[in-house]
Amino acid sequence: MLPKVTTLLPPPTAEGEEQFFPLLQSDALRLEQIISHGQASPAGFWYDQPTPEWVALLRGTASLEFADGSLALTAGDALLIPAQCRHRVAACSADAIWLALHFQP
Repeated sequence: MLPKVTTLLPPPTAEGEEQFFPLLQSDALRLEQIISHGQASPAGFWYDQPTPEWVALLRGTASLEFADGSLALTAGDALLIPAQCRHRVAACSADAIWLALHFQP
């Protein structure tokens, strides 16, 4: 049996809900593809996750906010967000595609 091919850079689609696609999952990690259409975190909402998260922006642009400031991301940028590091998506482009890896250190 041949392995399944996953397209990490599908063609842009019309605006809609943000989509989450699990790519790999085990007890120690979860890798997901996120297709955003300009979605940002709701006003006043902050992620405060119990495990680290490695994030890569494959397409588009985005701005992440942290307690100490903000980061502008462009396609090809990646960062490791430590566990319990409060952050939020301030803005992202309508064509943004992310990879997010949540893992146990």
